[in-house]
Amino acid sequence: MSVFWLGFALLTYMFLGFAVAWAARRGIGQSLADFFLANRTLGGLVNALSYSATTYSAFMMVGLAGLTYQAGVGALGFEFIYLSGLVLAAFFGPRFWLAARERGYISPAEMLGDRYESKTVTILAALASLVFLIPYTSVQLMGIAYLLQGLSRGMIPYFAGVVWATFLALAWARIGGLRSVAWTDALQALVMLVSSGLLVFFVVIRGIGGFPELFRRLEQDYPQWLSVPGPGYFQLPTFLGLSLPWFFFCISNPQVSQRLFVPRSLSALRRMLRGFLLFGFVYTLISVTWGLCARVLLADLPKADLATPTLLASPFVPGALAILALLGIVSAAISTMDSVLLTLSSMFARDVYGVLRPKSSEARQLAVGKWVIPVISGAAMIFAFFQLDLIAILAVSSSAGLLVLVPATVGAFFWKRGTAKGAAASILGPGLLVIGLQASNAKPLGLWPGVWALLASTLIFVGVSLATTPPKNGPAFVDRINALLAEKSAL
Repeated sequence: MSVFWLGFALLTYMFLGFAVAWAARRGIGQSLADFFLANRTLGGLVNALSYSATTYSAFMMVGLAGLTYQAGVGALGFEFIYLSGLVLAAFFGPRFWLAARERGYISPAEMLGDRYESKTVTILAALASLVFLIPYTSVQLMGIAYLLQGLSRGMIPYFAGVVWATFLALAWARIGGLRSVAWTDALQALVMLVSSGLLVFFVVIRGIGGFPELFRRLEQDYPQWLSVPGPGYFQLPTFLGLSLPWFFFCISNPQVSQRLFVPRSLSALRRMLRGFLLFGFVYTLISVTWGLCARVLLADLPKADLATPTLLASPFVPGALAILALLGIVSAAISTMDSVLLTLSSMFARDVYGVLRPKSSEARQLAVGKWVIPVISGAAMIFAFFQLDLIAILAVSSSAGLLVLVPATVGAFFWKRGTAKGAAASILGPGLLVIGLQASNAKPLGLWPGVWALLASTLIFVGVSLATTPPKNGPAFVDRINALLAEKSAL
């Protein structure tokens, strides 16, 4: 592929992205809600596209495709677990939205701290998000860098790709906050879906000879890739360890759950979730099919994450289509990183700095939030330089740590007996446990760190809560949200 045309496409993409970001900036206010939540006024369509772009990142066409290349169709079931987890969004989404409207929450950590009447819970939830989401952010940078390096045949080194992607995400997030990111997300979601669909269709039809031929060749040459556990990868402990964080992703990952605060109405929230479900189903099929195409056309790659870059740079894909697909994958990665940067910076400003400096003004918190964006993006960039693991595995490992937030989140709305000490202990202890297990690559009894995180967090939350005194207004919080939900449902 011509490096000239590759560079021209990337510069055009940058120009359009900056134009959209600056256009979205007009009329933005100076409050935290304006910058980090788009003043809670986004409609269903923009929200659905933005939510999709935020959730589906470089993990899909690079990470999930690589996992399919390595392990077969079990990757499809693993990713469908995430879509089935949307039942949690349908169940918790209205409660998150109502609580945020009622109490003015900026972040999920602030919501937990208010529910349990504990500044400690607020800070711990924010710090857990910061610790576990920085590696997830680096995944986006790794995906972009692998692609640029592969398509340019090494003329754009991995290091340069990481730096370029970091700059782009940082700039777009810093320009206009969530409104800017949501508008660029909507554009990027369309680019990533259309480009990946055209790419897969072309390769299957022109490169392989059609879908029947694809599956004939898989059945003939790679029959194990059409079953579970496939070539031995998707044993039950592995599948459980990968899938559990994905099922709870929409309420455990704050960059996703914070989006439940944003829609301008409950009907807009419902349209957002329905649109995302359709988008996710189609994009999952595309990504897995792409991974199977790579398995048929490219045998024995040294690293599964190279499947997409190698196939895009191969004679099977025309240069123009490869560039379009590259822009789609870059769009997915940048949009996810933007959302994570905004969420983490809002949590640091509101839930760490704001709690430690309770007399700080909202303007001061907003300034801190804006200035911390480069710090977080820099940390993610440094992490990406290490190229630690398969993109798919690294993404799931990050989400596994965030499972420690699930029991306190569920208890916030459905268990009046939950206490601040129970919530704090369920975040801190299991969080340290996950870090230790992942650092040592240990899997006691064959179970992955995410499984132990959820088990330990649940047991600690329940046990400590039963042994301690619940917050004075905790039951009233639960009753108030239920009453609001019943009132809205009756309208």
